[in-house]
Amino acid sequence: MSWPPARRSLSRICFLGDAFVTGAGDEEALGWVGRLARHEWRGNHDITIYNLGIRGNSTRDIGARWREEVARRLPPAANGRLVFMFGGNDAKEVVGKGIEVPIEESAANAEALMREASSLLPTLWIGLIPMNDTKPYPQLLAGPRFAFSNARQAEYNERYARIAERIGVPFLDLHTPLMRDRRWQDLTQAGDGSNPAGEGYQLIADMIAAWPAWRAWFDRA
Repeated sequence: MSWPPARRSLSRICFLGDAFVTGAGDEEALGWVGRLARHEWRGNHDITIYNLGIRGNSTRDIGARWREEVARRLPPAANGRLVFMFGGNDAKEVVGKGIEVPIEESAANAEALMREASSLLPTLWIGLIPMNDTKPYPQLLAGPRFAFSNARQAEYNERYARIAERIGVPFLDLHTPLMRDRRWQDLTQAGDGSNPAGEGYQLIADMIAAWPAWRAWFDRA
């Protein structure tokens, strides 16, 4: 056998979103993005990953930055692809001020973003991830206090799913199955009290790796 083994595919993928994309709370600093890429590399798929998650970003923030950031990383000749995960910051309550991005505005932002992205490159959309809403969000830095509601996040997630179906972008609902998983609340507390630790990110990576829309990017190579 020759070494290194022949690569079955070659791609560059931008992952855009918020703290969950960044991998906040993961003691191994991989998040689900790093774990997902590692899984595909083990199958001889050569992936260059660009993690473009920013903590605290809402659809307003992502919509303002994603085009330039993607253009700098995915030249026309590259086998470029896009993966988005967002919404938790839209649905959060800024204590004393109200919801960060009301659902109607969030839905409009998301639809505009995903329509444009999917018209440019193969695009996947991953829904919200539940947070532990039974304990106060840890205020690590000076600034506003936030409160999260998984019931409200479920409303945003459902709205996003309907948009995705209408515009033809593959959408993975993680919120519903994770809310049913008894381990999940414990896993969020194992990280930074809101975002999961490594075990939680591994669970997310495994769910995405098995998603037919994601597998189609690699198994047909």
